Amino acid sequence: MSAKEPGEFHRPKESAAGIPAVLASLKHVFGKDGVGRGTKALLELNQVGGFDCPSCAWPDPDRDRAVAEFCENGAKAVASEAMRKTIGREFFAEHSVADLMAQTDAWHDLQGRLAEPMLLREGASHYEPVSWDEAFAILADELRALDSPDEAIFYTSGRASNEAAFLYGLFARAFGTNNLPDCSNMCHESSGLALKDSIGVGKGTVTLDDFLEAEVIICVGQNPGTNHPRMLSTLEAAVTKGAKLVAINPLREAGLLGFSHPQHVRGILGRPTPLASTYLQVKVNGDLALFRGLSKAVLEIWGADEDFLAEHASGYGEYRSLVEGTPWEEIERLSGISRTEMEELGAALVGGERKLITCWAMGLTQHRNAVATIREIANLHLLLGAVGRPGAGLCPVRGHSNVQGDRTVGIFEKMPESFLAALEKQAGVKIPREHGLDTVASILAMHEGSGKVFFALGGNFAQATPDSAFTAEALRKTRLTCHVSTKLNRSHLIHGRRALILPCLGRSEQDGGRFVTTENSMGVVQSSQGNLAPASEVLLSEPEIVARLAEAVLGDVGHVRWRWLAEDYDRIRTWIEAVVTGFESYNERVRQAGGFYLPNAAKTRVWNTTSGKANFSQAPLDAFEAAPGRLLLQTLRSHDQFNTTVYGLNDRYRGISGMRDIVFLSPEDLSERGIKPGERIDVTSHWRDGERHLRGFRAIPYEMPRGMAAAYFPEANVLVPVGHVAEGSNTPASKSIEISIMPHRE
Repeated sequence: MSAKEPGEFHRPKESAAGIPAVLASLKHVFGKDGVGRGTKALLELNQVGGFDCPSCAWPDPDRDRAVAEFCENGAKAVASEAMRKTIGREFFAEHSVADLMAQTDAWHDLQGRLAEPMLLREGASHYEPVSWDEAFAILADELRALDSPDEAIFYTSGRASNEAAFLYGLFARAFGTNNLPDCSNMCHESSGLALKDSIGVGKGTVTLDDFLEAEVIICVGQNPGTNHPRMLSTLEAAVTKGAKLVAINPLREAGLLGFSHPQHVRGILGRPTPLASTYLQVKVNGDLALFRGLSKAVLEIWGADEDFLAEHASGYGEYRSLVEGTPWEEIERLSGISRTEMEELGAALVGGERKLITCWAMGLTQHRNAVATIREIANLHLLLGAVGRPGAGLCPVRGHSNVQGDRTVGIFEKMPESFLAALEKQAGVKIPREHGLDTVASILAMHEGSGKVFFALGGNFAQATPDSAFTAEALRKTRLTCHVSTKLNRSHLIHGRRALILPCLGRSEQDGGRFVTTENSMGVVQSSQGNLAPASEVLLSEPEIVARLAEAVLGDVGHVRWRWLAEDYDRIRTWIEAVVTGFESYNERVRQAGGFYLPNAAKTRVWNTTSGKANFSQAPLDAFEAAPGRLLLQTLRSHDQFNTTVYGLNDRYRGISGMRDIVFLSPEDLSERGIKPGERIDVTSHWRDGERHLRGFRAIPYEMPRGMAAAYFPEANVLVPVGHVAEGSNTPASKSIEISIMPHRE
């Protein structure tokens, strides 16, 4: 079928990027922003002295940055943020909330930048303009009227800067609560918990330079071509230097097969560099079994790095006994990968200097056994001594551009005592110690009525969260919902008794000569300073919004002078330096070209665990399996979106044009059920509390293991039960949903 016609599907691509990516980037940027404004933005994107990409958190090179240091996703994100078109009182007077609900997410994004604060009064059908002072007064009245500070929920998106996030966390705690859920609760919470237990730090242990020394790079549970395309140039450089790239993914993805670098002659000519030399199409949630199999193969073929284990590891004997007692037959059944394939990869892992890097994303973190699976990856690395030396280490690949930085500076409902005590001393106010609510717990609290005010610093909460209908009911039970945003999104339309929209500056825009800072996936803190004229003269920066909110609610308290802090972000950074370890001489070091690395003890083989060593885990082997006749569904992004921001209806690499209401299925599963390619189907998810439904989606054949399925989020989030979460991290298990399908019934 032709890709030029809307609502069509065709053969997926075999490589990513190239000239089509360049053309798509230019179409978005110049179409939305104009040539002059768009070019100005792109030339400053990810440059020293420029602004950090609002898309993914893949790091910038420490040296020799390219003129075009961005990818197609980054260009789309900047085009969306830097739109000249604005929406304000006239737009909202014309469109009721009900009218806007009927539109698509892609339509919402195309309407333009939010230009002024808006209020939806109780019982009203339309948002209306409101002054900043009145907006903050409404928030202050609602927050002060609560019976307890814990009835307020302060959510954070990973796009918030370090400065905004730190001030926001300080405000919430000075108000009296640790209810600080964030997007990390829904993505890499499992990684942080697993790595903290295994190696003592909840972050990755590699830099870009390590990729150029690695012998084997495993990419598991991630799709870099769509989710973090700048990673492809790193993988290409590593493969060119001789690294073996191993892809582990139920779906065959173009970005793991080949890469046409759009800044190299070979890529321009359409000659992609082959990437993955081994592609293992594991069953959905078969990754724990697969990595147990790799450890078993390594032990049988080679053994373990006994010197490393004697000095640095705890629990090796118990783990070895567990692995040796695990039958190959069970490993093969649960993973869907043959013993021979695992033994071949195991031999490659020990064939040189055991320089292994394993990268993963939400394909691993959003399962019931996600923490156990990530700890199993750490187990394999410990067997090989592949942590804390050049060319080897663990690499959780973050999505949001500052989700890691937000956590570092305090956005977490369970920050350690050392942080809370230091914050209390610096601020001179009492800081609560009781753990707060994470994202899933916040949804449940709002649904039962104990969460009464919901404030979101960025994000699109209603669309990002699981169990869409349940979450919508929860939000509608609140007294007030408030969102700090740059663009219209569906969360503004699923509201409490009253609702506020507070428009803020984008990262690409000038902020009175000030700059903010962010932390990327590899622990580099860098400056970010926008260069575009603000979309509206009414916009405030995120730190200013937080400071004015805090002043309206609390007034100046203790040592805290809210507006004084927000006038000069150096002052906020001085406070961060006083509270958070690793930020010494923050203002001086962040002004250096490229910023600075935060300390990472595991990189130097210092293990900040309870045992003082790196810890093996001994999780029982299991996988989430569907009942006979049913399938396991995972949710995923299309190529034309970033998280819940939908830029268009195409998924170029998977061969989809003009539609998002689809479910990918193996051709064998379609044939067995008598369903034709492209036919409309109804999907039902099954959980202990009942069923959830999607109706009239198209069945699209795709190369993947039998018994598996995939669909786009946020459309498929309605199928994700709010109670189906990862053990330990409480992350929604959006990658392993038990479903049944049948032909669509009108």
